[in-house]
Amino acid sequence: MSSIYNFSAGPSMIPQDVLYEAQKDFLNWNQLGCSIMEISHRSKEFIQVALEAEEDLRDLLNIPDFYKVLFCPGGARGQFSAVPLNLLNKYKNADYINSGYWSYCAFLEAQKYCIPNNILIKKIINGKVSLLNSTDWNISNNSAYIHYCPNETIDGISIYEEPYFHEKIIVGDFSSCILSRVINVEKYGLIYAGAQKNIGPSGITIVLVREDLIHYASKKSPSILTYHTLSKYNSMFNTPATFSWYLSGLVFKWLKKKGGVKNIERINQKKSNLLYKIIDRNDFYINKIDKKNRSQMNVVFDLKNSKLNKIFLIEANKRGLKSLKGHCIVGGMRASIYNAMPFKGVQELADFMLYFEKRYG
Repeated sequence: MSSIYNFSAGPSMIPQDVLYEAQKDFLNWNQLGCSIMEISHRSKEFIQVALEAEEDLRDLLNIPDFYKVLFCPGGARGQFSAVPLNLLNKYKNADYINSGYWSYCAFLEAQKYCIPNNILIKKIINGKVSLLNSTDWNISNNSAYIHYCPNETIDGISIYEEPYFHEKIIVGDFSSCILSRVINVEKYGLIYAGAQKNIGPSGITIVLVREDLIHYASKKSPSILTYHTLSKYNSMFNTPATFSWYLSGLVFKWLKKKGGVKNIERINQKKSNLLYKIIDRNDFYINKIDKKNRSQMNVVFDLKNSKLNKIFLIEANKRGLKSLKGHCIVGGMRASIYNAMPFKGVQELADFMLYFEKRYG
């Protein structure tokens, strides 16, 4: 296979070892004479797949026994609705930390179910976008929970501290940084993450929810979005996305072989540091994010001469460096370097950036 490196923000790269394993067993999984996609989700074979996936995920994230692990439908956008429907309880208000595009989308969806407080934490310092520390967030006294997004894929912004507010329920949209760095699950009432970045193929969303929080769903909550129902049926209230679940399980096993989350965090830091070092060496490439809030998963940058953007993308694509175009909202470039992106792929991009600068700078 030629060296193609996919920098897509999602669906994103899946580890090549995982793809080979799935390919090997695609037509005859576990000697059953059929594909994993063809067997019943209620069969003993698939139930074993589901149990192992949960066990491996619990090991990787050190998830306590008093948290439920759910494999949900609907993508992370589905959780924009599920969170208020399940967690409002007796409250009418919830706090939404606005750090970028996706956290603001969650706020907009929450307006259908409650009175969300839009807490903007962005500020511009010396031309750089910076985020307020959690101690400066304007949290309200009467909110059911605090929702935030620790990594904004479009903006290339991250919150690395784990916020804590006494007796407040913290909800984290970890869609683009789950399993990329060590976190303390016990600091959160609920964590959710779409699969298609660091977990596996699109089609499922992981939800980690504290057991005491699954009993307060609104009577109007659709059953398919109700955590208590999903927990009662072991995430199989409906027919789940079985192939996505299976492949996600393979990714969990791959990550454990790689040394787990602590080791992959070290690798991720090395990858992002390489790109930011090139960006910072002069003003040919520009990143407008404060260093303390730069994303390790989504490295965004512009060319000082915007006329070179199209040429950069064309030449990068010819070199096998795919999907580097920034989101249409912000433009520029975006290199998404999730867990599955090998260091060699980032090195190839870094070498190309140096070549391009030398040729056009």
